[in-house]
Amino acid sequence: MGEANMADETYDLKRMQRKLKKYLDADRYQHTMGVMYTAAALAMNYNCDIKKAQVAGLLHDCAKNIPNKKKLKMCQKYKIPVTDLERDNPFLLHAKLGAFLAETKYDVTDLEILDAITWHTTGTSNMSMLEKIIYIADYIEPNRYKAPNLREVRRLAFQDLNECMYRILKDTLGYLGKNPKTTDPATEEAYLFYGNIHNSK
Repeated sequence: MGEANMADETYDLKRMQRKLKKYLDADRYQHTMGVMYTAAALAMNYNCDIKKAQVAGLLHDCAKNIPNKKKLKMCQKYKIPVTDLERDNPFLLHAKLGAFLAETKYDVTDLEILDAITWHTTGTSNMSMLEKIIYIADYIEPNRYKAPNLREVRRLAFQDLNECMYRILKDTLGYLGKNPKTTDPATEEAYLFYGNIHNSK
């Protein structure tokens, strides 16, 4: 309880929103608000810290609109590790760079929130509840409409986080399979992890 109360006192969402709006285009900001509200709804459903879910949802794409060349330069400047895959596809860097900016620009010190931002694009194995909530909220928020099986995935999101992760990862890898050069190993690891949980049922 103490940690939840501390989160409530520490983070000023309205101030964060005003600051963030300067750095995102209109569509990205609308998506971000959708993720924040969806994350809060999922947090309520699963008895997760609502304020943490809101903060992570709000800031998950805070580095998204930074030009790709600048993303690479910033990672170099701030000694953020870059894989060969990320160097070839710098749009993938917005998650780890976003976690860095959440800490340095928005004063977020909670590692659980920073990790949720870091893994919201690729996923990883054995994710925390908050990490799963942000990953899923990013996929299902109300402005999304292109992803396959959205109706089913949205239903699963409020019933079983692990099963929902498996379904999203399966669909994502099916899509990325058309271009395996952009598939992060963390996504494949996440799929194997949640696939094992799915198969053990």
